[in-house]
Amino acid sequence: MSTPAAPSPGLGESIRRLRTARGLSLRRLAEQLQVSPGTLSAIENGHTGVSAVRVARIAELLDVPVERVFRPGGSRLAPGVVDRTEVTTTPGTRPTGPDGVFVAGDWRRYGPLQLDPALAAALAAFVEVGYHGSTIRTIAARAGLSVSGLYHYYESKYDMLVALLDLTMRDLDARVRAARAEGVDPLERVGLVVECLALNHSHRRQTGFLGASEMRSLAPPDYARLAAVRRAQQQALDDEVVTAVAAGQLTTAAPGDAARAVVTMCTAIPQWYRPGGPTSPEQLAAQYVGFALDLLGRP
Repeated sequence: MSTPAAPSPGLGESIRRLRTARGLSLRRLAEQLQVSPGTLSAIENGHTGVSAVRVARIAELLDVPVERVFRPGGSRLAPGVVDRTEVTTTPGTRPTGPDGVFVAGDWRRYGPLQLDPALAAALAAFVEVGYHGSTIRTIAARAGLSVSGLYHYYESKYDMLVALLDLTMRDLDARVRAARAEGVDPLERVGLVVECLALNHSHRRQTGFLGASEMRSLAPPDYARLAAVRRAQQQALDDEVVTAVAAGQLTTAAPGDAARAVVTMCTAIPQWYRPGGPTSPEQLAAQYVGFALDLLGRP
């Protein structure tokens, strides 16, 4: 008979995070474990210990390797999510990280993202049928991998979603910062940020669509982290619009609402834009800058 270990807040936190990521309620997991919700709550809050046998059963129910349960918060560094400092530089081109995400240089230039086969297949599946409509088996089939082969890259479907959204936000955030830094006055910075948003959501149509549609599928800790990046991007435009209005460069009476309308207009591009059509991303971005300045009250 397995003896419960001493209470472990770290282990409990890991179980709670993995359960949330799996979309299981505390009551549902407790039923599957054949324990009371109060017992599982005590485990997750570090008030009672849990045996090795029960940890193995929890890992089985949450569809993760046992060792993952023992990691702080259930965390892992997902493939495709790299340290921002790991960059490669090719003479004459912009520096990028190993995944093709922008780091510095010409923010208007776009090359292909460097996704491993599993992540590329997950992106295609999530865009086509949604995160909840995709399964590990169908993603593996798209990637030309066995299910066990897919697990060589990622430990769960959720890890792939987080990796893709991390990559999406890092790429956009770095570009917005670089675009904003080029402006010499508030009005120019407004135009540059809008151009950057429109370019990104047309060049990176698939990841942009994912960012607009699947943030809701994130567990609270990941949602809070990535939503903070999104809010910072909105705040960058909000601040420039307010400053431009104060300087007499724009005339909108509702700068905050108008700035949000502009960002929403740009983030909606992936819903309809298709490459190879009559309008290039660069032409589209120029049009959207004009739309935005008209909406914001250009004198």
